[in-house]
Amino acid sequence: MAEATPAGSGEVPRPSAPPPDGMLRIRGGIGGLSFQFEELLAGAAALDGVVRELYALEAEADGVRRALFDYQSDSYSSGSNAIIAVGEAGRDVGRVRAELEHIAAQVRACHREYEFTEARNALLLRIGVSGPEYGSALRPFELPGVRDQVEHGMAMAPAGLALLLGLPAPLAGAVGMLSGPADVRHAIRGLSTTPGLEFLRPRPVTVVGSETAVANVDLSPAGLLRRAEAVGRTSGDIEVIRVDGGNRRAWTVILPGTQLGGLPEGTNPFDAAGIAEGLGYDSQATAGAIRQALRQAGAESGEQLAVVGYSQGGIHAMNLSRDKAFLAEFDLKFVLTAGSPVGGITPESGIGSLHLEHQNDWVPGADGLANADTKDRVTVTLTNELVMPPPQDFGLGPGHRLENYADGAEAVSASRDPSLQASTAALAAVAGAGGTATVTRFSLRREALPAQGVVTAPGPDRRAGQPPTARSAPRTGPAVKPVPLGVAG
Repeated sequence: MAEATPAGSGEVPRPSAPPPDGMLRIRGGIGGLSFQFEELLAGAAALDGVVRELYALEAEADGVRRALFDYQSDSYSSGSNAIIAVGEAGRDVGRVRAELEHIAAQVRACHREYEFTEARNALLLRIGVSGPEYGSALRPFELPGVRDQVEHGMAMAPAGLALLLGLPAPLAGAVGMLSGPADVRHAIRGLSTTPGLEFLRPRPVTVVGSETAVANVDLSPAGLLRRAEAVGRTSGDIEVIRVDGGNRRAWTVILPGTQLGGLPEGTNPFDAAGIAEGLGYDSQATAGAIRQALRQAGAESGEQLAVVGYSQGGIHAMNLSRDKAFLAEFDLKFVLTAGSPVGGITPESGIGSLHLEHQNDWVPGADGLANADTKDRVTVTLTNELVMPPPQDFGLGPGHRLENYADGAEAVSASRDPSLQASTAALAAVAGAGGTATVTRFSLRREALPAQGVVTAPGPDRRAGQPPTARSAPRTGPAVKPVPLGVAG
């Protein structure tokens, strides 16, 4: 645990945020502030138990001292010395007990200061005044990056809308306080009911084809993200990797980022409407297709798995971590995301996650919420300088490029930060280190809008749990050149 006051200095230990590690700015995990406070409060509770025992010992010593009074006259010198010795021992116990009480009280006072700061920041967020300039003792003179500016703007959206409608500034501030930060989920659901925006509503997603091969796979964080880039080159595809390690099998699911074009309009689950499904409808349809793909790949109930997602894929991946139907069937242990707005998604207890964001990538801040700082959830902000791509390759900006995140993942794996070491170890415990694995690419399709008159091919008629064969069903949509399964990147 990182401490601003080292042990043995005679001062009460106070938690401190992890220092930057090169281009990595780390938040959460076993070195994060929240877990440090959890440890300190647990320690304070343990001290309370010791204090109670010392109170009893003090009382017992005083009882012994008083009992010796009756024998003092038998041998005045030795009797007096015994009474004095027992009395001094009792007072020594009292001094230790008082010091432990003081330490426990100081720890709790430190925690109250932390809670006050968090409550203050939450209040500022509710009134639409937020951003990295608040509660940022680590970098008070650092200008906010694009990611933080977007998150700040999203948090201020209700007050900004009130100003746009002509309300006076004080009243607009009150609107921001009452409504809180922008509720992206509510906004998307509202938009999907607007005439002409029906395509934002979720529609059934099914598996329509698969290809299976045995390949040599790099299962490091960087290797998995590069696989997400390769999977994303084919519209509507996801990848399921089976690793046979020892007495158990484990699975890793790879989900790509947003894809535009390449399939009949509205049939690609990872198009723009897929973002709306992820942020507004908890990935209900896509999660069902992922469960279907896992069953067809041969995954059985209760088997462990990790899910990796880039951009939109990270939203779907994190939604699986709170999907009760999915978790009832599979033992999801870890989620890795890169460039994904997932601050509003809270996973079930015991599921670890590692989130890579770049300070100049606006996409992770698009939901207006920062990722929680917990023991099992680590967020890494990359601060490396970026190379500006040519205009035709600009996309969502240089900070959002997946290769940049893959390079950051390599730095994460090399880091000696305790939070990152624990997080990458948790991922490796499920996915393994790499080697020969069975890889299945699945083609997913969303049901087309009825008004469009598009009929999607039916999914393969296969009982749940039956593994697919290579090319078990034809792909739909335009022909694409497949990416070799053994190539990471």
